[in-house]
Formats: sequence, C-alpha cells, structure tokens
Amino acid sequence: MKQMRPNDMMLQVSMRLITLIIFAFSFYLFLAGHNNPGGGFIGGLMTASAILVLYLAFDMKTIKKAIPFNFTTMIGVGLLFAVFTGVASMLFGFPFLKHFFDYFQFPIFGEVELTTALPFDLGVYLVVVGAALTIILAIAEDDK
Repeated sequence: MKQMRPNDMMLQVSMRLITLIIFAFSFYLFLAGHNNPGGGFIGGLMTASAILVLYLAFDMKTIKKAIPFNFTTMIGVGLLFAVFTGVASMLFGFPFLKHFFDYFQFPIFGEVELTTALPFDLGVYLVVVGAALTIILAIAEDDK
C-alpha cells in the first residue's frame, strides 16, 4: 500500500509569511537592544523561533537544504565575537567590555549612532540561535 504525503500547502504558505514577520521583528529587536529593551538575546530567540516554525511547516530535509548552517559552529563564532569585543577594548587600555559610541554620517541613512555593543550583541545573538536550534533539533531528530 502506497503511503500518501499530506498536502500542507496552506500551512506552508502561511508559515513563510509568518516567518518573514518574525524575522523582521527579530532584526528590529536586535538593533534596538542597546537603547531599548531587546538586543542579542531576545533577537536570537525570535530568530530561533522563526526557523523552528519553518521546521514545523516543512520536513527536516527541506529546511536543512534551504538553511545549510551548522548551528554548533554558529555558537563558536558567536562566542568569538562576544569575547573579541571585550578583548579589543583591553588592547586600547580600557577595561574589559568598555562601551564606546559615536555618530557617523551615511549617505542614505543620515546620522547614525554606532556602538561597540552591536558586535557584542551579534555574538550573543549567534550563540542563542545556535544553542536553541542545536538543542531543539537534537531532540527532534532523536528516533529512539
């Protein structure tokens, strides 16, 4: 007897739209984090939830083909970003993780504030996304 696959077209189309909205909100939370509530941790959790929604709507093989990241490597890269941000301030004679900021003029965006908290938040973001998805996918892939 031939096993039929369910037709989840409506679920898959709606999840693509929902994932896009979650990714956009995650990006907003990531960038707003050093002045408002948010940052790398909550932005990373939102991104992990967006990718998890895709895993729920599609099968594992399809999403692994579409998102070919090794999430354990992402944890290591994130840790390097976060630690390097702190060590870089020490190289200039300041305390570990000293926060700096300045305003710069960009042609399209105008005056933009850039901070050293952003690379640190990027490291936290990568660690959270990598850790959350590694744990969730390890549980989901357990066949026993």
